[in-house]
Formats: sequence, structure tokens, C-alpha cells
Amino acid sequence: MLKFVKSLFLLFLVAVFCASAFAQSAGAPTAPEPGITRDQADQILQELRQIRQLLARPPAAPAPAQQAPQQPQTAKLSIAGLTILGRRDAPLTMVEFSDYQCPFCRSFHSGTFDEIKRNWIDTGKLRFVSWDLPLEFHSNAAKAAQAARCAGDQNKFWELRNLLIANATKLEPASVLDYAQQVPQLDFERFKACVQSDRFSADIKKSGADANALGISGTPTFLIAHTSGDLVDGQILVGAQTYAVFDKFLKDQLPK
Repeated sequence: MLKFVKSLFLLFLVAVFCASAFAQSAGAPTAPEPGITRDQADQILQELRQIRQLLARPPAAPAPAQQAPQQPQTAKLSIAGLTILGRRDAPLTMVEFSDYQCPFCRSFHSGTFDEIKRNWIDTGKLRFVSWDLPLEFHSNAAKAAQAARCAGDQNKFWELRNLLIANATKLEPASVLDYAQQVPQLDFERFKACVQSDRFSADIKKSGADANALGISGTPTFLIAHTSGDLVDGQILVGAQTYAVFDKFLKDQLPK
């Protein structure tokens, strides 16, 4: 249909040109504004030839679609120095790659995590580790991660982490300080000085970079493996899945 319209347009231009040329050759009286000059006619013909050449060209091949990078199925990393929830000698380890402003992380912790903790962590079968993966478009995520680590200096990491995740939509610096004041027996002035020092900033950036190097870029993502000291080498599970999915996955990973 588009080619047909273009052809009609060309015919119309040719007809206008021919009519103007015929009028001039027939000695039509000179109008105050003459039709076209010979130079203008030559220019029109040249443009028509160029248009025809463009229309005659084969259509350009569409650019090949870029394939999204495949999500890795396995990963290996060290959790040395990170805070562990649960027994250190639990047969299984779960690492959560998380962002404190991630709504899907909050969804996981507001429901599924409670069942995992009750049935797996509290029973000694699983140890749980939080791995910081602050996403660039979440402006408060890295600062929240810093705050959690500062609370960890006083063995209050999980208490503040739970508050931060529950309030993922409101993590401005002033709000984070308010949550810290709700943590029992936390030395607030010491905590505040730590947060303002940015002492953990480089570690948090490295944490995110290490996750990206493994091909992990979304939150929450989980790495589940047999426990082997500080080394976690296992299977990846992506997204805030239901408890049934996690339960089956963990049972399949239990040593036989």
C-alpha cells in the first residue's frame, strides 16, 4: 500500500511538470509569477530520479535483536565476615541477594521468610545470610545497607534489618535513624557516628560488584547450597517464590 501511494505521488509530480512545460511551449501569456524555469525543471527531474533510486533499493535488514543475558543456574562465593542467622553448622546455607528498597524483597520477608525461619532456620537445618546488592535506581538502598552493618557492630544486625525491610518505602536517612532508636539496647550515638562515617561504603560497593560478576543483578535472588565452612557453592533460585517452592528446593538439597 505504501509503495502504491508513493507511485501516485511521483505520477502527480510528473503531471505537474509536463503541464507547466506544455504551457510555456504553447506560448501562454506571461503571468506575474511564471510556473517554473528550466533550471527548476531540471532540479525536479533530478530529485525524481533520486527518489526513484531510493524506492528501488531493497529494504534494510532489521537489526538482530539482542538476547538478554541468561540467568546463571549455579554460583560460588565466600561469606566470610558476614553475619549468619541460625546455626553455623546447619547442613544447608541460603544466601539472599537483597536490596532494602526492593518491594519483592519486602514481599518475601513479610510472609515466606517467617515460615522458612520457623521450619528450617530455627530447627537447625538452615543458616541464612544477607548479601547486599543495592540497585542503582534505589537511592536509599546503599545507605540502608550501611545502617544495618553499623547495627551489626553491636550485634543488632537482624533487628534493624527487619525494620528496614518492613519499611522499604521510607528509608530516608532521618527515617533510618528513627528505626534505629526502636532497636532495644542499641547505643544510638555510636550507631549514628558509624552511619555518618561511611565506614562500610566500599564493602557494600564490592558486594554488589561481586554479585554482578556472578551474573546476579536482580533482587531477591537466592543461592542455596550444602554448608562447607565459609564457601557457598550451589544452586540459584530467583524471585520471591512461595514457601512451597522454597521448601521443595531445600528438601532436594538436603544431604541424603
